[in-house]
Amino acid sequence: MDIKKLFGLEGKTVVITGAASGMAKAATELLLQLGAKVHAVDINPISLPVLKSYQKDLSKKEEIDDLINELPNKIDALFLCHGIAAFPGNEQKVQIVNFYGQKYLTECLLERLNDHASVTFISSVGGFGWQTIYKDAVELIEQKTWDEAMKWYETHPDKIQSAYVFAKQCLLSYVTYKCMDPSFINRKIRINAINPGDTITGLTKDFNKSTSPTGNEEEGAKMIENIFLKSWNGYPATPEDMGYPLVVIGSDICSYMSGQCIYIDYGLTSNWTSLALLKEQDKTIEQISSEKM
Repeated sequence: MDIKKLFGLEGKTVVITGAASGMAKAATELLLQLGAKVHAVDINPISLPVLKSYQKDLSKKEEIDDLINELPNKIDALFLCHGIAAFPGNEQKVQIVNFYGQKYLTECLLERLNDHASVTFISSVGGFGWQTIYKDAVELIEQKTWDEAMKWYETHPDKIQSAYVFAKQCLLSYVTYKCMDPSFINRKIRINAINPGDTITGLTKDFNKSTSPTGNEEEGAKMIENIFLKSWNGYPATPEDMGYPLVVIGSDICSYMSGQCIYIDYGLTSNWTSLALLKEQDKTIEQISSEKM
């Protein structure tokens, strides 16, 4: 079997953000090996031999607009992989980089996406429980313009207090909300997201610092280990562990997959769900027993 034909990316025009490092760089390397024509975007210089690179700050609307004007007129696959950690005072910037700017970029490029194209996001295990904020996310998604969305953020400071978590939850809500939207489904444009667990990337130090209440990197690293690894004596993922599945999902291999929020965390969040379901079941049994008594 011809692997390149299986993926269906050879000669296709692909746009990927965050390509200078980490998961997106690993994905870009695989895309190049599969023969894709890669247009790569990052705030930092991109070292890979892509067809064209764009150095843009995707926290700024004007630079996103510049990028939109410079990207090709026909696109077969869009991979949105850029993101930042959250620190006190940068809550709205986190919303723009990790969610709203990605939504805006996707929708501005939607007319340029070919029929049967794919849009694939990198979200996070940090977005686990997105269902709890779904109505708020939809309210934000339904804002008609960038300015209206920024106003929504300004008038809902309590919603963005969790910064990184809320942004990632909104991203997962967007995938679920939009997968059957006529603008996507009528042209069979697929939309999915992966949710990486603990992964060693260029942002690891930032995530460690932002996790610690005091900004201490070592303390934050220990906290992350306790949350994501200690319970199963686990180990952090490599960028390839996330970047390669990302490419698979955006390729023809997953041509019938859309609206999926896929956790790549060695089963951690499935275990969280299992424990919660068992706890809820026990509670229900207790309630039934009490009623019978």
